Amino acid sequence: MKNFFIILTTLLGLTTYAQIQKGIVVDNDGTPIENAYINNISSESHAHTNEFGMFSIDQTVVGNVLKVNALGFKKMDYTVSGSELRIVLEDAVFRLNEIVIQAKLSAMNVISKIDLQTTPVNSSQEILRKVPGLFIGQHAGGGKAEQLFLRGFDIDHGTDIAISVDGMPVNMVSHAHGQGYADLHFVIPETVEKIDFGKGTYYANKGDFATAGYVAFQTKDKIEKNSIGLELGQFNTLRTVGLFNLLGNQKTQSAYIATEYILTDGPFDSPQNFNRINLLGKYSGILANNSKFSVSASRFSSRWDASGQIPQRLVDNGTISRFGSVDDTEGGSTSRTNVNASLSKPIDENTFVKANAFYSKYDFELYSNFTFFLEDPINGDQIRQKENRTIYGMNAELNKKTKLNNVNVMLQYGMGFRADATKDTELSHTLNRRTTLQQIKLGDIDESNLFSYVNSEFSFGKLMINPAVRLDYFKFNYQDKLITAYKTQTESKVKISPKLNFIYSQNNNLQFYIKSGMGFHSNDTRVVVQNSGEQILPTAIGTDIGTIWKPFPKLIVNSALWYLYLKQEFVYVGDAGVIEPSGKSKRMGFDLGLRYQLNDWFYLDTDANYTYTRSIDEPKGQDYIPLAPDFTSTGGLSFQNLNGFSGGIHYRYLKSRPANEDNSIVAKGYFVSDFNINYKLKNISFGIAIDNLFNTKWNETQFATESRLKNEPTSVEEIHFTPGTPFFMKGKITYTF
Repeated sequence: MKNFFIILTTLLGLTTYAQIQKGIVVDNDGTPIENAYINNISSESHAHTNEFGMFSIDQTVVGNVLKVNALGFKKMDYTVSGSELRIVLEDAVFRLNEIVIQAKLSAMNVISKIDLQTTPVNSSQEILRKVPGLFIGQHAGGGKAEQLFLRGFDIDHGTDIAISVDGMPVNMVSHAHGQGYADLHFVIPETVEKIDFGKGTYYANKGDFATAGYVAFQTKDKIEKNSIGLELGQFNTLRTVGLFNLLGNQKTQSAYIATEYILTDGPFDSPQNFNRINLLGKYSGILANNSKFSVSASRFSSRWDASGQIPQRLVDNGTISRFGSVDDTEGGSTSRTNVNASLSKPIDENTFVKANAFYSKYDFELYSNFTFFLEDPINGDQIRQKENRTIYGMNAELNKKTKLNNVNVMLQYGMGFRADATKDTELSHTLNRRTTLQQIKLGDIDESNLFSYVNSEFSFGKLMINPAVRLDYFKFNYQDKLITAYKTQTESKVKISPKLNFIYSQNNNLQFYIKSGMGFHSNDTRVVVQNSGEQILPTAIGTDIGTIWKPFPKLIVNSALWYLYLKQEFVYVGDAGVIEPSGKSKRMGFDLGLRYQLNDWFYLDTDANYTYTRSIDEPKGQDYIPLAPDFTSTGGLSFQNLNGFSGGIHYRYLKSRPANEDNSIVAKGYFVSDFNINYKLKNISFGIAIDNLFNTKWNETQFATESRLKNEPTSVEEIHFTPGTPFFMKGKITYTF
């Protein structure tokens, strides 16, 4: 009998210990909180909420106390009293010591969340600057997509970084101006809720262009309060923004409209006459079984004039100022209309699906003159790049958690497609924006990409292993309208991209990782058909070894050593309509980032990135990769909620770098500081923002270019640049109701 009671007690204990509790974590409005951390202080078991706020935690019984915390919310001790747990967290001052380093591939996203909390964005440029190590430059009057730099890449306008918004791709394949062209100006900064980013080739759900990395933006599902804002600044700058909640603070559905209008002449001698208008409408609803559905529609249009890139020699001899021009008839117009519908549906506590379908209508027309009178000494070298594009596609993903022999397993199955139909993609030689002198390229492009991937995570205690593989199929069609006979030139290609990542979490404050994977970026359809489908999806192979560490409660340190190899490719130069071969390249470097909270109000952040970049096949001394940055750094001090005041000062530093293959021409670096301060009085906030606080002379973009002026007998190759903004101050007032 004694033995019977011992066995019965043991069995009951084991049964109790193995119990699993399910629950959901929400805020005061009933909105699910993603990535909340739940810890059972009795059994030391823990869990994280998914994107529906749902979690399941084992070794938990009635009476246990759960410690629950999430970034931006008050910590909470919750006593388990039933089988279905609903935990409501209250808003709180952001505290870095509440950050839990999660054992997942995208753990670095905590950095962007911190930065968004401490220094909210207020311009389209600042959206991209929230990605550590990512630099941008504008060189066409504010209307063209920014030039991007990351991990030793001059990415041009997006060739080696995949950018998306709410699951909708931003990069344009086979674009009239350049492959991967990514214009983010249709995003209203105040609507950005989350920035998901990753560096390298390690992510199965990211395909084309994700070589240096990816950035995925997510817009807000709801606007808590209405607001209207007005900004006025130097150079005839005006910006208005409005966000309007249409359904009030309902628990299960929300809808809002956001709009933005910008005017500016810029600091240039020839006014930019820049204007841009944005409009976004979004509806979100919580359906049965906690499913989430949203649909959004947006419209963006912009027009501008530009002074273009000017040669250094004209500034040096005093012919023009730094803000002058050689051909001030440059400029352009662009527009984009988007419709996007998304559904996230939990099947059970361990399984959910998410999908989105999108449609975009895009127009683009750009006038440039890079070489002045080099090719045409009479009329000049102005070109027009133009296209009309339709994009549509779909993404779908099934996520499932399970256990195999006491090993926690997460599986993702994804699939989707994207189709681009471009009509009359054009490169022409023009005069004064009005006269077409010669059509250099003209044709219709149809490009399709079908993909699928399998991603898995196997958790063995502190170690998580993440094997994955992605499969892409591309179909390229081109109809050249400058040839007499009708003919569709076509090619197709399949690409397999395996990934393998290891994450070791010593505890909630220390994580090590090794990431590896193969990726690619596609090439322009006109290259693909001309090159008979050979070497048109160049492989990128990358490796990261790094750590995320909280040595003290209020300090986060992230560091990584990395290497990236890029196979030979053929590059279409949209500005000239020609193909330039580019050989194999290697990049290796070191990333270091710090986030430190001095107290409840002050935050310190800094990032430093070093890269060694070389062409592999070229002789030593001739193997520099033009404009590839080798050292960059950003950082600053921010403060929030200090007696109604908020603001900060931040810097960005880009070291001088080679502008050509033998480093005989150097692109000058710069150190620029920005400052802002805001004060909130009840429902009204006032602010002042200053770009380039110390009025530094700096070049925002620069290129080694061969050009000839009208009165020059021979051409000259030297730096041509777009000047960076001088001291620029603007005031802002916002009314919330």
